[in-house]
Amino acid sequence: MNLNSSMVSRRRVLAGMAAGGAAVLAGASACSSSSGSSSPSGNVSFWTQTDPTNTVQQAAITAFNKTSTGKVTLSEIPSNGYLNKVRTAMGSSAMPGLFFNWGGGSLSDYVKSNRILELDADLQSHFLTSPLQAGIVDGKFVGVPCRGTQPVFIFYNKTLFNEAGVTPPTTYGELTNLVTTFKKRGIIPFTVAGTGTYSWTELMWIEYLVDRIAGPTLFKSIAGGDWTLWKEPAILQTAQMVAELVSSGAFGSNFASVNYGAGGTSTLLAQGKAAMELMGTWEYAMLQSISPSFVKNELGYVPFPSVEGGKGSIKNLVGNPTNYISMTSRAAKTTAAEFLKTTYSDSYVAGLVKMGEVPVTTNAAAALANAADPTYAKFQFDAVQAAPAFTQSWDQALGQTLATPMLTEIQKLFNGQESPQQFVNNVVAIQP
Repeated sequence: MNLNSSMVSRRRVLAGMAAGGAAVLAGASACSSSSGSSSPSGNVSFWTQTDPTNTVQQAAITAFNKTSTGKVTLSEIPSNGYLNKVRTAMGSSAMPGLFFNWGGGSLSDYVKSNRILELDADLQSHFLTSPLQAGIVDGKFVGVPCRGTQPVFIFYNKTLFNEAGVTPPTTYGELTNLVTTFKKRGIIPFTVAGTGTYSWTELMWIEYLVDRIAGPTLFKSIAGGDWTLWKEPAILQTAQMVAELVSSGAFGSNFASVNYGAGGTSTLLAQGKAAMELMGTWEYAMLQSISPSFVKNELGYVPFPSVEGGKGSIKNLVGNPTNYISMTSRAAKTTAAEFLKTTYSDSYVAGLVKMGEVPVTTNAAAALANAADPTYAKFQFDAVQAAPAFTQSWDQALGQTLATPMLTEIQKLFNGQESPQQFVNNVVAIQP
C-alpha cells in the first residue's frame, strides 16, 4: 500500500464530499418519483472506494450472504472517481443502499434531504464513544464506524531527545522550551509541510491549540453553523501562538517548500534532521516504509500537550475518528440493518487488525495483541477510548466550500503573509 498517496487521496476526497452534496441534491427534484423509494428486492448494493481493507468487508459480505435471505453486493470504485459517483447517484434511482463515507459535514446535506436514514441506536453500544460522534449528524445517528481510527499525535526522535537530555512535552511551556533546545543544537524542532496542498498539516496545529485553549465546544459550534465564533479570543490567541512558533524557528526556515512524507517531513524526522512532527497515526506506516530500523529503535509518540490555563483536556484528540457506512433511503432496510451488525463482529475486527488498522469497537482491545506492533496499536486504542472528545479534522467537518479558503488563510498565517488579526478577519469573511 502506498501510504502517502492513499492518505493524501483520502483527505482530498473527505474535504470535497459536502460541497458536492448540495449541488446534486438541489437537482434531485428533477429525478423520477422512485428516487426515494426502497429497493424493490431484499438485496443491497454497497459502494466503497478502493482500499486494502475492502478485503475485510468482502469477507464479511460473503459470510453474511450465506445465511441471509437478502444479499449484499460490494462495488469497489476507484478513489479518484468515488466522490463524483456518489454525488451523481444521490437523489437518483442509481443511489446505492449502503455507502462508505467520512461522516461529519460530508453527510449534512444528505441528512437534511432525507437521502440517508437514521440507524438503530442499539448499534452505538458496540463502539467507542468518541469516534461515534462524527457519525451523528444534525442529532441523527447515520454512520456506523467501519475502519480504524486515525488520531493525531506528536511523533519524536528518541535518539535526539536522549542526546539533548530532554523529555517529550506535557505542557505548551515545555514545548516552547524544546523549540529553543533543539534550535540551539542545529535541529529542526518540528517538521511541517507548508507547500502546495499540504496546508492540512498546518491545520493540525490550529486544531489542537484551539482545543487546548477553549475546549472542543468552540469548533463544534462553528461547524454547527455559528461562523461568528471565529471572532472568539481563543482563535486570535491560537493565531498569535502560531506566529510566535514560526518566528522562533519552531518549524525551521524552509518549511514552506517541504512536502509531507518520504523525501519530506517524514524523512527529516527519520534521519534525525528534525526532532518532532505533529501528524496522524498513518505516519507510523510512512516511517516504516522509509526506515524500519528507526521505527523499531528510535520512534516515540505522545499526545499533544496541555496549554496552561486552557479549558481543553490533554486527553482530547483531533484527527480522523474513523470512517463510516451509511444507509440510504433506497436500501432494503432489513438486509442493510442486519449487515451493519457485522462491523463489530470478532472476525471483522480481527480482519481490520490484520490489515494494520486499530478498530474503534468495544471488543477490539483483545484483538490488538495480534497487531504488527501491539504496543503502538494499544497506545492508539487507549487514547481513543479515554478521549472525552475526538474532534474531526476541520477540513472534513466543514466541507470543501468552507475548508478550502480556511486552509488558504492558515497557510498564509504560517508563511507570515498575514498577521494573526488579519487571519481572524479573513476567516470571518468566509462567512457562509
